[in-house]
Amino acid sequence: MTTLNEWFEKGIPAKEFISSLKVHKENLQSVQEGFSIPAEDQGFFDEVKMKELRTICITEDWCGDAMMNIPILLNISEAANIETRMVLRDQNLELMDQYLTNGTSRSIPIFIFIDKNGEEKAVWGPRAPKVQEYVMELRSDLPAKDDERFEPEQKAVIKKITAAFAEEKHLWDEVYGSIKEALAGC
Repeated sequence: MTTLNEWFEKGIPAKEFISSLKVHKENLQSVQEGFSIPAEDQGFFDEVKMKELRTICITEDWCGDAMMNIPILLNISEAANIETRMVLRDQNLELMDQYLTNGTSRSIPIFIFIDKNGEEKAVWGPRAPKVQEYVMELRSDLPAKDDERFEPEQKAVIKKITAAFAEEKHLWDEVYGSIKEALAGC
């Protein structure tokens, strides 16, 4: 079985991953530029720095959640000196299947925080709890999957979610707080 250190080494450096994006590159970069870590939190991240963490991020280009969550992670990573590598979910199901959401779903992104020895210290993803509530609320009005209206209405909901993820700073703050909470437990 591949170790977390080996997965990290196999991962794509964050900048290389972002430059290769085809689907959500502009939105991801916009979130990264639009989000900033509160100055009063730098002391927390200085403490995190001492833990010498690294992150394995399981993701894919097309993922709207990743488009919002990854740039927030990268801002945190910069503040806490956490090297982050991307592992593509669909090419690495062996790793993905160790981090299923609710034991069944290959939902992404998943952030695996490891120490310098490759020991898992925290796992985060695919969504902050309040973001999950927001998404579930929007999806709650969708017709049944076998209804002919399901597909077009689902596309409209996904478009609305993607726009919110790209623009709504209160959602970014939820992601930030949730990731920070995961790091506090390291």
